[in-house]
Amino acid sequence: MIASLRSAAIACPLTGGDPDRGVPFAAVTSDFIAVLANPSAGRGRHRGLLPGVLQALGTAGHTVRLLDAGSSAEAELACHRAVADGAAAVVAVGGDGTVHRALQAVAGQEAGFGVVPAGTGNDFASAVGVPHDPLKAAEAIAGALRDQRDHRFDLARTRDARGERRWFCAVLAGGFDALVNERANRMRRPSGPRRYDLAILLELARLRARDYTVHTDGAVHHLRGEIVAVGNCPSYGGGLRIVPDADPADGLLDVIFATTLGRAALTRLKPRLRNGTHVTDPRVTVLRAREVRIEAEGIIGYADGERLGPLPVEVSCVPGAVRLLR
Repeated sequence: MIASLRSAAIACPLTGGDPDRGVPFAAVTSDFIAVLANPSAGRGRHRGLLPGVLQALGTAGHTVRLLDAGSSAEAELACHRAVADGAAAVVAVGGDGTVHRALQAVAGQEAGFGVVPAGTGNDFASAVGVPHDPLKAAEAIAGALRDQRDHRFDLARTRDARGERRWFCAVLAGGFDALVNERANRMRRPSGPRRYDLAILLELARLRARDYTVHTDGAVHHLRGEIVAVGNCPSYGGGLRIVPDADPADGLLDVIFATTLGRAALTRLKPRLRNGTHVTDPRVTVLRAREVRIEAEGIIGYADGERLGPLPVEVSCVPGAVRLLR
């Protein structure tokens, strides 16, 4: 959820639209930097940096507008409006969830995209060379705008069984980690990271292998297991290198799956995610593909930590889909 931030929000009649998303667009009328900020990202530890970030962005010579959003859906709509109104750039201040929301508007568009890492994970920012310090990241974005430079990076685009499409930047989880996310989202307590830890324990207690069919550029893989993921970037969850060799500029997706591990082996494998050595386990397979389809029963997919919906899901790599400012 994107916390509400009051600002001079864009107010104009909307016309036209995106047939894939049904989002109304306005005519291009101005040139500015739109900022989507999540003050609760990273458990609020960067909350006091926002004025400095906005000031740094302002040195690019454009008006800076803090977008007004009280929910995730409103955040996405605000970003779409900003792009349609001629924003020179959309800047996401937060973690991968905030980046995910802003990407739905800038992907495939000419508007530049900036990331100020202020979340607990920041996996996309780390993969594409964004400075870790939020103020330095904002200064780099302003410099890129002044110098008219950008870097093209790939994104992944999903299509679910209903034909709905979403973009993601880091990793799509379709196995045990997706089940943990879904469990944690249903729990009201405890709060904070303890809820996620408890969700892991609960899902481990009921762990069972599932039947998957994974399609990679026409090849078909049938397996029974607990780990299936597709990565545009190497890591998720704040540095867990699930597909350690993934490159967001190679035009390919990295696909990982493992045959049945069981509770004990899965528990032992998890710590190895930090350095990516889990891929040496003979039960683990990593492939590269441009097009991927994952089929399974009873799994809700998550991308960039955000809920997508039930499998099956198709994933395509779109080379150079975003103009990153850094």
